Amino acid sequence: MFEACQDPEIARHTYVPQPYRLADAEGFIARRAQTLANGSTAASFAVVDAATDRVLGSMSRPPLDGHRASFGYWLAPEARGRGVATRALRLIVDWTLATTDAIRLELYTDLDNPASGRVAEKSGFVREGIRRAWEIGRDGHPIDVIFYVRIRE
Repeated sequence: MFEACQDPEIARHTYVPQPYRLADAEGFIARRAQTLANGSTAASFAVVDAATDRVLGSMSRPPLDGHRASFGYWLAPEARGRGVATRALRLIVDWTLATTDAIRLELYTDLDNPASGRVAEKSGFVREGIRRAWEIGRDGHPIDVIFYVRIRE
């Protein structure tokens, strides 16, 4: 995780601390373990290479918000373009649908991150639209995002 989070593209599209230190990775893992132990509806998973157990990315679902579930993800550079994120997102979505009553599943991406949008669409999400000034970037400026939604059938 530490090595992957050195990638500037991960920092550009997420709130991974910068610079990212080993203590940040250790703290992230410890907080996720505590969340799991506390019975939260939040879930975080490492996306790993099945053959080597090397971390390829992260897939998460923040705590459920009523009937809504949201998702976030990032991938290490060597995992991009191989279908890894699409498979991982499909798995966490299927698990969410099987284990919760969530109706609206959503995620959002930066306007300038079309690869993440393709992952959403390949996983059954539909582009809902642009939300202006949804986030505030590291530089303090507002960021427009694209929302993708999947509704329980």
